[in-house]
Amino acid sequence: MSRILLLLPFLSMAACAVAMPEQDLEPWPAAAAGETRYVIQLPALEDESGRRVELLVGKDLEIDCNRHWFGGKLEREVVAGWGYPMYRLADVAGPASSMMACPEDEKRVAFVAVNLDDPFVRYNSKLPIVVYVPEGFIVRYRVWSADNVMQDAPVS
Repeated sequence: MSRILLLLPFLSMAACAVAMPEQDLEPWPAAAAGETRYVIQLPALEDESGRRVELLVGKDLEIDCNRHWFGGKLEREVVAGWGYPMYRLADVAGPASSMMACPEDEKRVAFVAVNLDDPFVRYNSKLPIVVYVPEGFIVRYRVWSADNVMQDAPVS
């Protein structure tokens, strides 16, 4: 029973990322040479206004004890003739690291993300989130939600 409870979050996330039929992706262009197209189809919710999707783009790399990252810019574009949004990772640089001394010199494999200025996009189950990234990069995502509690900001 405990194994099922541990797997439940992963199964629900897998259910969110359903492959779409190619005819449903007709408005969005195919990936150009040297890039990969990722498509995220979100499940419908009763109230989607309090949700946002955080896009995480990066690579699994062998790293040491330092902090590692890529630089890049996630550009929002519009599908010509349709008005649908799509996102393209541009100006990728790196990887870079903090360059501290690692006393034990241990290596491990970890996801190294691109530092994006604004990684959040609107939650919209009616349209897929289509992201184009350079080959070798992968796209992951997290769904964020706001609670219904609002607080007054103090005047100073």
